[in-house]
Amino acid sequence: MIYSSFLGFLGLFLLIGVASYLVREKTTSDYLLAGRKVHPALVGLSAVATNNSGFMFIGMIGATYTMGLSSIWLMIGWILGDYWVQRRALYGIQQSSHRNEVHSFGGLIADRLTGNPQKIRFMIGVLILLFLTVYAAAQLKAGTKATQTLLGWSEQIGIITAAAIIFIYSLLGGLRASIWTDAAQSTVMLLGMALLVVFGYSQIGGITPLLQALNSVSDNYMSLFPPETAILGSILFIVGWFFGGMGVIGQPHIVIRFMTLDPSRRVSEMQSYYYFWFITFYALTICAGLISRVLIPSADAFDSETALPVLASQLMPELFVGLILAALFAATMSTVDSLVLSCSATLSRDLIPQWRHSLLLTKLSTFIVLLTATIIALSNQKTVFELVLDAWGLLASAFGSLIYWVARHYDDEVHLRQSAVFGAVFSGLLVFWLAGQTSSLAQLYPAAAGMLASFITLLVLQNRQSTS
Repeated sequence: MIYSSFLGFLGLFLLIGVASYLVREKTTSDYLLAGRKVHPALVGLSAVATNNSGFMFIGMIGATYTMGLSSIWLMIGWILGDYWVQRRALYGIQQSSHRNEVHSFGGLIADRLTGNPQKIRFMIGVLILLFLTVYAAAQLKAGTKATQTLLGWSEQIGIITAAAIIFIYSLLGGLRASIWTDAAQSTVMLLGMALLVVFGYSQIGGITPLLQALNSVSDNYMSLFPPETAILGSILFIVGWFFGGMGVIGQPHIVIRFMTLDPSRRVSEMQSYYYFWFITFYALTICAGLISRVLIPSADAFDSETALPVLASQLMPELFVGLILAALFAATMSTVDSLVLSCSATLSRDLIPQWRHSLLLTKLSTFIVLLTATIIALSNQKTVFELVLDAWGLLASAFGSLIYWVARHYDDEVHLRQSAVFGAVFSGLLVFWLAGQTSSLAQLYPAAAGMLASFITLLVLQNRQSTS
């Protein structure tokens, strides 16, 4: 029954993706941006599913299992940071991409550059390709956590199965297939997480025994802040995750989705779907992590990132276990396909512009990127939580300030200086790395320091050159 339910949902996702083939246009623009005519509900559900991915199902549940209630600041900080930056930048991204016929993330930045932008565009393209491919590998790895636990599959089989399904529907329908399947996958993800929390809550017997059990884990498990931090450390902890949420502006695979929104529709329409799902799902994820600590108390006996599949197998009928497994697989696939297609756009538009008008070569780039991500996933030993936060932080530190600047200046004649772009990218990356190595900043998510450094460098170099 687990196999049947799991394979049934995977088959449904594949069919939805393949169905997009029927309405496609045979152009690279349609393949990479779905004709820029996507409904706000589809954009919102696709973007939020892409944003959350296997990090929520695997990494976040595992983090809550280990950290306790203090993990709630990841939710609060992340969503507030995401909301703040979207409110200030999303309209500008939408308008800039439509007016200038931009088809890639790097193109948004290059379109605002002075002089010949090809060197900058190439540099941005190389970094995007590198970071997103590692990110895709992390997502492929996340899907195997459940298949190993529930089906007994090897890590290799899980990774290859996910990669094969993604390749089939991405090849046929491009970004439209990715968005359509994301919308279906986001529904299954939310339903699966809600069912898990309901079954777990019923098993424990109510709120009172749940709280008693959680308080007995340790003296600090239900503390709002990590026990080892003082007041300054707590502030850094919260501020770090606020910047983590702001990092959405530097994620090519999510920004690309915002660029597909029909220009006749308001950004706020899309955001109503996006944030309803985001808040609901994040809260359910934290609840699931806390419930799993009560029902699976032996923290040293297993990999905490397998808490979700272990809990599902203990609590739920096999039909619903298959649903949970499909939901987790869907979460990883909704991000991998987005990452791979963003890399395809980068490869064919920014790195090898000779391919820009060839649909066949653009699809070839999809295959190359997905194959590379699969190889990395098969050989990497880091946890999903670490891999995703590293990739997200690197992208946010390198590009967040630049995309924000582009969005805020979409309607004027001010252009980016090439030296300012170089400085912003590399100062962000350097400070991100240094912050991660500095023990005194251990409570601060390094992306906060990286984004601040990048933004300050950008402002200083832009202003200096404007006055010189």
